[in-house]
Amino acid sequence: MLLKEIAEKLSLKTFTPQVEMAKDVKGGYTSDLLSDVMGASKEGDLWITLQTHKNIVAVASLRELSAIILVKGFEPDRDTVEAATAENIPLLGTDLQTFEISGRLYNLLK
Repeated sequence: MLLKEIAEKLSLKTFTPQVEMAKDVKGGYTSDLLSDVMGASKEGDLWITLQTHKNIVAVASLRELSAIILVKGFEPDRDTVEAATAENIPLLGTDLQTFEISGRLYNLLK
């Protein structure tokens, strides 16, 4: 499913409007531990996290993730938005709890 479709269906906020949203999402990964994401996520996954610092962009870029969703109304730091834009990593947000947005994403992708 395309990231743009997922963002619309889940009513996700976009923090990086200039970044391409026509990416194919192959799966999802939920974790707040950067080392866990580096070791276990897969290319094309949509990463769900509460982390907001710019290191999340480096991990998403390294693992070739489709995008990052920030949960619980958290907003990214300014340098995180700048890094995401530079790396072409869509940065999205939701007010939902991690459990709920993970479940909704799962239901969309299954």
